[in-house]
Amino acid sequence: MKTDIKFIREGLPLSWAQRLSLTISLSLPAMLAQLSSIAMQYIDASMVGRLGADDSASIGLMSTSLWLFWGVCSAMTSGYSVQVAHRVGAKDEEGARHVFRQGIAASLIFSVIAALIGIAIAVPLPGWLGGSEVIQGKATLYFIVFVAALPLLTINYLAGGMLRCVGNMKIPSLLSGLMCVLDCLLNFLLIFPSHHFVVGGVNVTIPGADLGVLGAALGTVGAEAICAAVMMYYACVKQPEIKLVGHPGSYRLTRIVTKKAASISAPMTAEHAIICGAQIAITMIVSPLGVIAIAANAFAVTAESLCYMPGYGIGDAATALTGQSHGAERPKLVRRFGNMAVGLGMAVMSVMGLLMYIFAPEIMGIITPVPAIRDLGAEVLRIEAWAEPMFAASIVAYGAFVGVGETKVPALMNFGSIWLVRVPLAWWLAQSMGLRGVWIAMMIELTFRGTIFLIRLFFSKWYDRRPNPAME
Repeated sequence: MKTDIKFIREGLPLSWAQRLSLTISLSLPAMLAQLSSIAMQYIDASMVGRLGADDSASIGLMSTSLWLFWGVCSAMTSGYSVQVAHRVGAKDEEGARHVFRQGIAASLIFSVIAALIGIAIAVPLPGWLGGSEVIQGKATLYFIVFVAALPLLTINYLAGGMLRCVGNMKIPSLLSGLMCVLDCLLNFLLIFPSHHFVVGGVNVTIPGADLGVLGAALGTVGAEAICAAVMMYYACVKQPEIKLVGHPGSYRLTRIVTKKAASISAPMTAEHAIICGAQIAITMIVSPLGVIAIAANAFAVTAESLCYMPGYGIGDAATALTGQSHGAERPKLVRRFGNMAVGLGMAVMSVMGLLMYIFAPEIMGIITPVPAIRDLGAEVLRIEAWAEPMFAASIVAYGAFVGVGETKVPALMNFGSIWLVRVPLAWWLAQSMGLRGVWIAMMIELTFRGTIFLIRLFFSKWYDRRPNPAME
């Protein structure tokens, strides 16, 4: 008989083989979704890379600031999706819908405020980050498009998180693939000028808007907006456990749900803000190294994501499995799923790290044709490859902790690791080793971070928390 996530909430026993089968069956679609997201970043980077070093640097300069806004909004939605996992695990579907409705209202309010803040700082931000005047105008334009679209992107995060937490990894995975196709098409039409071909003696023209960096932003946002609409439709209309159509109810925020969401999301939101602040500090360390270093750093980060995004996919599966096991009040199963997911993540990312080390020049060559950027990017990728197994441990263990609502201590661990280890070490090593020193610091910090997450995973009772109280 096929193992199903419903076995968890039905209280049925699960053997080691069944747990592994369920972990893999949820991880694979989530990994594919993450890989699709990476493919989209590769498309953006490779297309913009053809425009030259200045345009590449204008995007690279703003990437960490955009991660700050995206990460904060994504973390905010987790406070609601984790509660839905608990309700579904406890077979309280009406309660899950109640949380979902409030998640929609809270996400829109939060993301609109975040968008207004982003727009307000968009003009001076490139200068604050140390960008030269040559790239500041395009960098501002790129940033404004993305932050203005935050409400749409946040709704996409919410709907995707809701589907994953009830065990539906397939739809987010399929829509991520669709997003890649749309992104490629829209970017081609918006970034470049019109293309003219002769096919069989017939002149063929493919229109192009020739918008450059602005076209890259509009193309990606357009693809994400389309997929957000489809994702939200499926969550609200089709997904049995949480669908809202046919189940009317209030979208008014209530104290119990909001307080619980805040207790889950606040540490994650603060953590994302602090970590992205550290990444912005790293950008400020890299900026004086020149345009080549800025572009190589940004493209290498994009290339490295090919390794670690499968880990985030497995982490999403871990959140769903530990969350539903926690809601079903099965703490031993929570721990077993957490350990198994971390082992799987470390295995997958070890293989990915090895491939990245071997093919680093080819990977960078896909993104940029500029030899100096390609060579420097390949060199730092090979430094980072050594940290991938321990990076996996921190990513997947974090996902398992989030599933039971344990976010405060992991957030502090991430904060301490990046600010007390990576940032000062990067500043010190950059003085003598340039961008290579920054990435050596990153490799050391990720290894340290994975170690402390494994210690908490194996030597604490994170899995044995009190289940959620009943809702009003």
